[in-house]
Amino acid sequence: MARLLLIEDDLTIRTPLIRALRERGHAVAAASTAMAGLRDALDDRPDLVVLDLGLPDLDGRELLRMLRAVSSVPVIVATARDDDAEIVRVLDAGADDYVVKPFTAAQLDARVRAVLRRGPSGTDGQDPSLVVGGLRVDPRSRQVTLDGVAVELTPREFDLLHHLAGRPGQVVTKRELLTEVWQIPYGGADKTVDVHLSWLRRKLGENAQQPRYLHTVRGVGVRLEAPAAQP
Repeated sequence: MARLLLIEDDLTIRTPLIRALRERGHAVAAASTAMAGLRDALDDRPDLVVLDLGLPDLDGRELLRMLRAVSSVPVIVATARDDDAEIVRVLDAGADDYVVKPFTAAQLDARVRAVLRRGPSGTDGQDPSLVVGGLRVDPRSRQVTLDGVAVELTPREFDLLHHLAGRPGQVVTKRELLTEVWQIPYGGADKTVDVHLSWLRRKLGENAQQPRYLHTVRGVGVRLEAPAAQP
């Protein structure tokens, strides 16, 4: 049984589709706006998102971009836009598949099963984990291990570490972290980043004075790198 999140504002489409997908054995939650869908995707961690592009508060492609900044959840775009250029833009934006309206529940179910067989975000079953030294960050299970030992993180701490682990050896600015991890504009909130980095360091068994993985670059941001890579 897959846990699906359907982001669709049209009640005449949403209601029968939820019923039909549930009849096919899926657990289905639904949202009618982009912002509600983003919140549910981050809070509930579904196995797959079905995303309508024509949402009332935000274009679906923009929501897809926001999702891709913080999550590797597979996304199938459901759209009435059937021109090739739009489909290419959707796939380039990070969609795993698309289905053109009108479609049947059977067609969507087949695409859901095909995407999930390929693995998270179309990885064809490859391990999507990010490895930096003895640190392993698995976006599929949202689990982190350090030298083989599980590290318990809050959802925000995981998102922060996952973002940094995707850029090993690079200095990541607080502006980028606030925009991509917190989805809020920069300005006066950089202390939020500092506090979460402090909590994250503690759970990784280090501190700012004796860093192993997380290195502060004063006035710029933070860099994640393996201890062996230190000069």
